[in-house]
Formats: sequence, C-alpha cells, structure tokens
Amino acid sequence: MDWCHYRFRSVWELPDAPTGVFAALEQAEDYPLWWPQVREVTPLDDRSGIVRFRSFLPYDLVVTARERRNDPVAGVLEIGMSGDLDGWARWTLTATPVGTRARYDQEVEVRKALLRRLAVPGRPLFRLNHALMMRAGQRGLAARLRAV
Repeated sequence: MDWCHYRFRSVWELPDAPTGVFAALEQAEDYPLWWPQVREVTPLDDRSGIVRFRSFLPYDLVVTARERRNDPVAGVLEIGMSGDLDGWARWTLTATPVGTRARYDQEVEVRKALLRRLAVPGRPLFRLNHALMMRAGQRGLAARLRAV
C-alpha cells in the first residue's frame, strides 16, 4: 500500500438546480467566500490558478490547479493538480427532485515532505481533516445557494 496515495469521494445534496451549482463551482476564485478551508485562490490565467487549503490540522497545502474538463451539459468539472498534492479532482452533478447531487471524486499523491514523513501515523487524521473540510464546503455552498 502506498501510504501517500489517497482516493476520496464526497456526495453533497444541494438546494439548487444543477445549472446554479455548476455556475458556483465553476467560479473557483470565489471558493474562499463560502468554503472556509479554501484560504486563497490566485488565478494564473482563465484555466488555472494557485490554491491554498488549510483545515483543522496546522498545515497549508498549496497546489496549482489546471482545468481539464468543463462540461456544463454533462455537469462535469475536473482539474489536474500539482504541488503539495499531485493528481486530479472532479465534480459530477446530477439533478434530484429537490436540487442537485454533487459528487466529488479526488485521487492524489501527497508530495508535501512533512506529510509524507507522517504518512503512516497521520493517515487517519489526514482523512478526517479532508472529511471535515468537505463537510464545511457543503454547508458553505448550500448557504451561498440559498442566499442567491
């Protein structure tokens, strides 16, 4: 087992149509306004940027995110990541009777030296850190969608 390799999946139920959710998720530079753990997004151009994350554990992760797929008809947004995390993340949106189901899939290799050294003992905490970040993101986006 590669202790520095992670696969994550989160499913968010959101109170808006897929078009509204897609529009919000597509605006990565606005994530810090509603997702507390996304501390900073610095656009590099219209398809990439630098993102700084920090959840409850006392470390930042910095990645360069590059758009790989932006398909509003299919409801898919996907990025490639390099930096402290190397891999990809994808949102897949589907309509539900009361809004949208947003599935988040991520597969990454941790590159940050400290986290690699702590890979075995820290793994449960790193997974919890990610889960808490995703829960806060769901709450933040749901609140943002209700306010619009």
